Amino acid sequence: MSTSGTETNESVFTVPHFINGKEHHLEKTFDVVSPATGKIAIRCGTSSVADANAVVKVAAEAFKTWRKTTPAQRRDIFLKAAEVMKNRRQELARYMREETGSTQAWCDFNVECTLEYIKDIAGRISALEGSFPTLMDPNSSGIVMREPFGVVFAIAPWNAPYILGTRSIAFPIAAGNTAVLKGSEASPRTMFAIASVFHEAGLPNGVLNMIVNERAAAAAVTSAIIANPLVKKINFTGSSGIARIIAKLAGENLKPVVLELGGKAPAIVWEDANLQLAADQCALGSFLHGGQICMSTERILVHKAIKNEFVDKLKASVEKIFPSGEEALTLINSASVDKNKELVADATRKGASVIFGNIEAPEISNTRLRPIVVDNVTPEMDIYKTESFGPTVSLIEIDSEEEAIRIANDTEYGLSSAVFTEDLRRGLRFAREIEAGAVHINGMTVHDETVLPHGGTKASGYGRFNGARGLDEWTRTKSVTFLN
Repeated sequence: MSTSGTETNESVFTVPHFINGKEHHLEKTFDVVSPATGKIAIRCGTSSVADANAVVKVAAEAFKTWRKTTPAQRRDIFLKAAEVMKNRRQELARYMREETGSTQAWCDFNVECTLEYIKDIAGRISALEGSFPTLMDPNSSGIVMREPFGVVFAIAPWNAPYILGTRSIAFPIAAGNTAVLKGSEASPRTMFAIASVFHEAGLPNGVLNMIVNERAAAAAVTSAIIANPLVKKINFTGSSGIARIIAKLAGENLKPVVLELGGKAPAIVWEDANLQLAADQCALGSFLHGGQICMSTERILVHKAIKNEFVDKLKASVEKIFPSGEEALTLINSASVDKNKELVADATRKGASVIFGNIEAPEISNTRLRPIVVDNVTPEMDIYKTESFGPTVSLIEIDSEEEAIRIANDTEYGLSSAVFTEDLRRGLRFAREIEAGAVHINGMTVHDETVLPHGGTKASGYGRFNGARGLDEWTRTKSVTFLN
């Protein structure tokens, strides 16, 4: 199978869709502009409602045979996919960099982390099992089977496209489902590459299908797929706002959903913390990938007894890790830059102060912004509760555990968090009280690995990826009884 797609007369790559094991070229296309260069990086075909319903039918037909494959068969395909991805890792990282403007390090990390995901899932497939419970009647027996749902509709974002795109389909497919992946319009070539990797590894036609739509068609295409009776479960990673719409549509159609959404992650820096460690980890957690990670540190709650010393170390850490002499951080579009600038401007109008960075600093494009640290943030400011999803972080002074917990939980989100203290008992007290899917003691809020269940609370979503739970989400039980 060709993975190169087609070239236009202008030598701009056009991304096909991937349906039933083949490239599918659509007449209507849209442009994807690189936020790093400001130029058209690629073009991509855009699906219609009719296209979407057709691909669901393909996935439903493939499910009839894929559901009957053995765990060993699925495991071997996943292991082969990891090998293919390893061999193509430089090519894959380049696609991501061209589309999203991410740093080479972030692109390489995405590919390597995805490799680990695929291998970890492969090793877990054989662990899917039912049970043989003892029933009340000694003359009867029962079996609890675990079965796949059917066609899974997966929607994945652009900010970590290999990790999140693969995660959205790998767990369902490993459990015996088939999938329709609706890739982000900001990174379609990356999403296409995921499908091509699995197909090259021997995944049967129709098990994994990839489509993309231009932004204007998103509502119609998404609604049609969710309403399609052949779709049995929905998997969405993205913003909480869009998730509310998807969850409503799913509810109207009585279909289960797994949601991994936004965050407003707090990092508590206690008075006994290793301040250099805390400063380095908070700098990374706040500004890695331009803060465009759902787990990014957005609020640093620092004990008043060590605040001044910590602030000095934090500013030094930011300068060390993200030097001012280098190019500014690239965000996905100018709207993200404008949003962060307005959040900072609103905060300063209401009494906050910028202690690192300058939102007025000229950059080489309107998609770039350097790290900004805002001090004396209060609940009246928009930045206190609004997810910035960019390179801005707030400092808030605290002086008691109760206050720290109250402020940490004073948000609609609950995805990730961090606590910096040398007292493990105190760290565990915080961990028990913070309303979040994860608490990292003496580590940054950005932490996601295959052995740990991943997901949020409150407006950060529900359901879990990764580990054993990652497979359990994509099977349902069936009880069978019989007389002995």
